[in-house]
Amino acid sequence: MQFLKRLSVAVVCFILITGIVQSAEPTPEAWFKAGRQAVIDAKHLNPNKRHAKNVILFIGDGMGVSTITAARIYDGQQKGGHGEENSLSFEKLPYLALSKTYSVDQQTPDSAPTMTAIVTGVKTIGDSISVNQYVSHSEPDASKVDANKLKTILEQAKEHGLSAGVVSTARITHATPAATYAHTANRNWEGDSDKPDNATVADIAAQLVDFNINGGIDVALGGGRTRFIPKTATDPEYGVAGKRKDSRDLTIEWTTKHSNARYVWNKIQFDAIDPETTDHLLGLFESSHVHYEADRVAHDKAGEPSLTEMTTKAIDILKKNHNGYFLMVEGGRIDHAHHAGNAYRALTDTRQLAAAVQAAMDKTNPKDTLIIVTADHSHVFTIGGYPQRGNPILGLTQGVGAKTPDLDKLGLPYTTLNYANGPGYTGASNLQGAGSKSLNTATGSWSSGSEGHNPSEFSPAAGRPSLTNPQVRGPDYLQEAIIPLGSETHAAEDVAIFAGGPKAHLFHGIMEQNVIYHVMAEALGFADDDSANGHEDKSGKHGK
Repeated sequence: MQFLKRLSVAVVCFILITGIVQSAEPTPEAWFKAGRQAVIDAKHLNPNKRHAKNVILFIGDGMGVSTITAARIYDGQQKGGHGEENSLSFEKLPYLALSKTYSVDQQTPDSAPTMTAIVTGVKTIGDSISVNQYVSHSEPDASKVDANKLKTILEQAKEHGLSAGVVSTARITHATPAATYAHTANRNWEGDSDKPDNATVADIAAQLVDFNINGGIDVALGGGRTRFIPKTATDPEYGVAGKRKDSRDLTIEWTTKHSNARYVWNKIQFDAIDPETTDHLLGLFESSHVHYEADRVAHDKAGEPSLTEMTTKAIDILKKNHNGYFLMVEGGRIDHAHHAGNAYRALTDTRQLAAAVQAAMDKTNPKDTLIIVTADHSHVFTIGGYPQRGNPILGLTQGVGAKTPDLDKLGLPYTTLNYANGPGYTGASNLQGAGSKSLNTATGSWSSGSEGHNPSEFSPAAGRPSLTNPQVRGPDYLQEAIIPLGSETHAAEDVAIFAGGPKAHLFHGIMEQNVIYHVMAEALGFADDDSANGHEDKSGKHGK
């Protein structure tokens, strides 16, 4: 704690000399002194080797290093500074490592096997959620899935008497949150109507509500209402029908199954929840994913809490357990904005994740709470050109001393942020789905639906558009992409792990992604759990 206090003072001093608000540049002597102070502070860093009472795992879905860098600069510029000298909340955590994200069968992975690795300690194949590699994709037989399932850190926490919570801005049945509590060989089987008729494995929504280890999951907050209500019921916000064909209303089952349980679907109800009298809370704030942070207040019909508000409410409920708790918090829509080729929403959602991390740090004690912030994978999102310091990160590239934007070999301006592939290709394209309309990405217009822009057809570009700063700095602009795809893809490079608290020093160097689980298990004292994954060899015992 003393180190963190000293570090905070050093950060404040560094901000003062480097200018979080626009000011004169520091002298060479000031730069040198600030660098030396950072080393002095690091010498006082003492590893916390105690066991953790609590673990909070933050996942920025798709939050690669380029996303963190761009969000850091954007956040600093929103505060009035150059941006580059800024730090997001989790960048101040004392320990850092890199995570290798490949899965058993994917060089560039999806979220299901990456999150499985993080919460079970075992890598698996694509689209699989907390089952091992010996289960065939879309395996319908529940007995085969059960025989090869992998125990998660959340399940272990419940077995040891801890409380457990899952928070996400995606559907709570989406791959990342689902991997903490569900077991299935197809991440898309979120509701029973998503499964084939011959599948006996339970859908993900049912697995959440039917979870029965030591009283079940204590807090689940996110989106995805329609997977929880029957087709005969109507969504209270949008009037659409539910998606369940088995006639189960899982929201009612939640409140009848648990004591002191509540179900909420809008912000008024959420705000009225008293953590002192609520032991089990299910909050489903959208029929699908919750809104992007940039759109949440203006466009949500019934109102929904921010990721920060969901995080703090979850902590307030979970911390009542004197044994401690495990909490997973996902900024899920960072990923969706990148898939849509829209850097603005990716960065604003990353800022909100950083705010949630700060709130968690403020509400917990680093002596007994391990906080981890990482990503499941990256995106093909780049920061390039030679812009001058303080150049608007969403703007056109403008070099040192230049009065106008830099030009490419065609004589056209270009942005600092771009994508290697995706819907921002500058030829003509179309939009699909309800409310869709013809779109030319050169104009920068975008439809901000639940999943964002997802064209299925493109025509070749005649050339790059002549861009303007007002256009590219707009919230709906799609950054240019080299290769036209309906949805931008994930990337395969390593992602960062930030950590602080008990056992956080075990993160170091470049690590396999599944090591994250093992650090959490070590911190919570589960490392020698004989029922955990890997204590028996399932290779070929059950097979495919």
